[in-house]
Amino acid sequence: MTEHAAVSASYKEAILFLVTAGLVVPLFHRLRISPVLGFIGAGALLGPSGLGRLTEAAPWLSNVTIGNRTEIAHLAELGVIFLMFMIGVELSWERLRILRRLVFGFGSLQVIVTSAVLGGVLMLLGVAPAAATLVGLALALSSTAVVLPVLAEQKRLNAPAGRASFAVLLFQDLAVAPVLFAIAVLGRKDGGALSGLALALGQAAVALAVLVVAGRLALRPLFQLVARTRSTELFMAACLLVIAATALVAAASGLSMTIGAFVAGLLLAETEYRRAIEATIDPFKGLLLGVFFVSVGMNLDPAELVRAPVAVLGLALALIAVKAAIIVAVAAALRLPRPVAIESALLLGPGGEFAFVLLGGAIATGLVPENVGQAALIVTTVTMVLIPGLAALARRLSARSDRRNLGRARAEPPPPDRQPGRVIIAGYGRVGRLVGEMLARHKVPYLALDLDAARVAEQRRLGKPVYFGDSANTEMLRRCGIATARALVVTLDQPSAVEAAVLTAKAERPDLTVVARARDARHARALYEMGVDDAVPETIEASLQLSEAVLVDVGVPMGHVIASIHERRDEFRALLKRKEEAPAPEFAARRTVGKAG
Repeated sequence: MTEHAAVSASYKEAILFLVTAGLVVPLFHRLRISPVLGFIGAGALLGPSGLGRLTEAAPWLSNVTIGNRTEIAHLAELGVIFLMFMIGVELSWERLRILRRLVFGFGSLQVIVTSAVLGGVLMLLGVAPAAATLVGLALALSSTAVVLPVLAEQKRLNAPAGRASFAVLLFQDLAVAPVLFAIAVLGRKDGGALSGLALALGQAAVALAVLVVAGRLALRPLFQLVARTRSTELFMAACLLVIAATALVAAASGLSMTIGAFVAGLLLAETEYRRAIEATIDPFKGLLLGVFFVSVGMNLDPAELVRAPVAVLGLALALIAVKAAIIVAVAAALRLPRPVAIESALLLGPGGEFAFVLLGGAIATGLVPENVGQAALIVTTVTMVLIPGLAALARRLSARSDRRNLGRARAEPPPPDRQPGRVIIAGYGRVGRLVGEMLARHKVPYLALDLDAARVAEQRRLGKPVYFGDSANTEMLRRCGIATARALVVTLDQPSAVEAAVLTAKAERPDLTVVARARDARHARALYEMGVDDAVPETIEASLQLSEAVLVDVGVPMGHVIASIHERRDEFRALLKRKEEAPAPEFAARRTVGKAG
């Protein structure tokens, strides 16, 4: 019985965590709250500072509390290792290139200025410079694990504020690795200060060089060999082996295990197995990160919050206010729109999960006093709890800004007709923008109309001649100079909207050249009957472009290909302009294939 009890006790923490995950994840998803907050709360409740305090008075509580911090700490460290590995895998030079201005401009300034201000405040309060710097850096970071899911749920990731917030979070993730390295080096106690630092740097450089060289030489052949087996289990084992091996090599050289995992992720990001690795590791990362957040909650003392709730909440709000003000100021310096700056500030103002990683390591190595670190962790936790509410507030402010943009767009009339011979573009989405760019390249003046107020405001800031208006409104077309326009290009994506714009334009000016975007051949035929000069069906045009590409790629001379494509396009146009109800059999078959594709 005693042996069985010992075995049960050894598995108790793991069983409690699995039960917690089974309850927390679905419940918090249903409540539309990040499960991260649920794991932190569960850790605080079930940890030694929560219900664990009552085990002496009620021994039965020991069955539902987590008392073995060591076992949980090992699993939590694995969660951070997997997180850093996934950050390395998800990074790509292409992503950094596209967002380079926001990542290395907005992101770097936010981290540097915020950590400097917060560190300076802590030094004024009597904290040692080294500790103040590390705490300032930790508090400058924001929560990738909470902010990105909130943005995804609001469908704001591709909005300007979503891209700006993502870029800052990406730079913060990049900044974590060198800070962890600095903590590992500064925390070494062997040797004198300078000699110990030099030895640590030398060991780190050698270890990183070995990891990079060995990784470049061995990782791709290893995964090629594993992929040939077509064994999902073996591929998963190879992923886990790479993470464990690189983490252990880094630890043996005196670095943090997370640094080794991060380097391994960076190396694998350059291979063709990147997506498969992400899909394989993601479940492990999510589960182990849950353990990490439970361990974070275990280290928090709810009694501190109960003892001084006003002080803790005041410090949390002060942290958000300081970070938000800095973000707005940095965004203004980079000339980001004010609504984008305010929404980003509310999302990034709270602290993040990496504060627990950095401060945990700094406290363990003695670089940060425990009382200072614990206070910072409690404040960070409170700010993270406020993220969903702040995100909702940011969304409402963004919607109000969109309404103001709509009002300004409606109030701004098209320019007077001082430039005859313009081309009018109805719709300025992706297709309309490309048409406008090609007209500008050939120095053909144009004017565009669109009913998306946010798009109009954005394009106006870029200096484009885009105005808010309905292209099916006769008075709007008159104000845009349809009487002297050279042509009308209708690029709207809704067939009914295309037809309404064509009918209005032709009723106002029957001789106007009209080129319209068509959904398919049937829609193109209807547009030709309305009097358009050219209708461009998306399915047919895509087929012709694919045909052109494959013919050139297989070696057919370019001149012959272009001539045959133009000839086939003319055949299609002639078929579409016929008055018969049904097209030729050959054309009907081709159209069916186009729809299936």
